[in-house]
Amino acid sequence: MKKFAVFSGFLGSGKTTTMMKLTKYYSEKYADAAMISNDLGHGVILADNRFAQLAGCHASDMTEDCICYRNEDLAERLQTYYQNGFELVVSDIPGFGVGALEHVYHGLTEKFPGQFELAPFTVLTEPQTIRALRDGCGPDLEYLYNTQLTEGDLIVLNKCDLLTETEKEEALAWLRSRYPQAVCIGISAEDGTGIDELAKLLREGKASMRRPDIGYGGPVFMQAMGSIWEYYYQFAAVVCCNTFDGNAYLRDIAEKILAAIPEEGADIPHLKLLAWNVEGDYGRVDLIGRDREIECNHSFAEPCTQIAVVINGSGVGEKEKMEAVLTEEVDRVSAEYQLEISMTKRECFGMGE
Repeated sequence: MKKFAVFSGFLGSGKTTTMMKLTKYYSEKYADAAMISNDLGHGVILADNRFAQLAGCHASDMTEDCICYRNEDLAERLQTYYQNGFELVVSDIPGFGVGALEHVYHGLTEKFPGQFELAPFTVLTEPQTIRALRDGCGPDLEYLYNTQLTEGDLIVLNKCDLLTETEKEEALAWLRSRYPQAVCIGISAEDGTGIDELAKLLREGKASMRRPDIGYGGPVFMQAMGSIWEYYYQFAAVVCCNTFDGNAYLRDIAEKILAAIPEEGADIPHLKLLAWNVEGDYGRVDLIGRDREIECNHSFAEPCTQIAVVINGSGVGEKEKMEAVLTEEVDRVSAEYQLEISMTKRECFGMGE
């Protein structure tokens, strides 16, 4: 069996955490499974991929471009995994991966017929996205949210641990009514609830290979993509003393950015901050949306004196203004902690560029 599945879904839906939990469960229950982290930056280290590797997952990355436009590279990566005994490979797609069903699934099928068994095209969502769709949000975000879900064969409502059973069933009923083409299930990647069902559906199910009309490349699509940007910041830091608290440092950066985000319509759907030292200890903090809480996904066990830091983010708003906000706050907090920084990468670009 050579199964492959794309995990689409908006930033903050928990794609990375779900892939980590899924591949670990699948490897223990059935056969080896691996995950690919995909992003658009050039020569960048992905926080998600490094985080998964530090957590012991079979993980690799593909950068420089979306897998939508890298069918040959993706096929080569998949074949390498299968030749090494892996049965299931899952890949995320940059957080605004509208059109992945056509470009990835149909692209692989047309260029490499019969070589891969495609599992159901999987779209992750979470309670806040459902509330935004039900209660109304800006037209750009509504288009992206709705289009991603329209592409799904399998819609996975993540973060169900944040809902009561009644709220969960109401959200799933709404999804099933609005997106009848998809199987809809609820999980919690945080505590593992529903991961067994997800693994079974991917192992036993097949992609429908539908071709929904999502207006790809049209004026609504271009308007939505034109307001979105990606941000990458990588650096090494030498700490001034042996009492440096890496966890507090990452959280302070997230809090300062959260406080500094302009109110005039700008937002950061997902900002990921990861730091690690040579001993393999690491800390991870996520800022998920201007109106959401800061999440500490892993903490340093001990103080450290040298760290590598990766910050990946995406947002909606004026690119130059947001790049300035993020960079200034990172530099300001680093100065407060008396860190000696050696920057290795900083990049910000608009998705419509």
